Amino acid sequence: MAYTQPASAQERRIGVIPHAPLLKTAVPDTANQEVAVYHVEYEPGGINPRHLHPAAVTFHILSGTGIWQEEGKPPVTLRAGDSLLVPAGTTHAHWNPSATEKLRFLEFIVAEKDKGRSIPKPLKD
Repeated sequence: MAYTQPASAQERRIGVIPHAPLLKTAVPDTANQEVAVYHVEYEPGGINPRHLHPAAVTFHILSGTGIWQEEGKPPVTLRAGDSLLVPAGTTHAHWNPSATEKLRFLEFIVAEKDKGRSIPKPLKD
């Protein structure tokens, strides 16, 4: 599967979100579930390369334009006000195609405690 990520992706990778979530709390009446909400900002050309999450993730765009691509599917362009659900275990990548504008979005994850973050996957040959 060839992704259509920008050629400069190697230089502008985004991995771990370096700040605390806006919200991270236990889900009431569950044994070990938590909800986390992250505010994410990608600089122009920023990318989160091929990865997956062990839990479903919902993305909601606040400003800018982003491209999400699930493995085996064509890329999807999202703009301010758009949302997208990526099912648990789905390999995907997302990036900011703009050369001038930042991309800002919220990321919502409900998962087992401390198990919702991304797991990098190397690009296929």
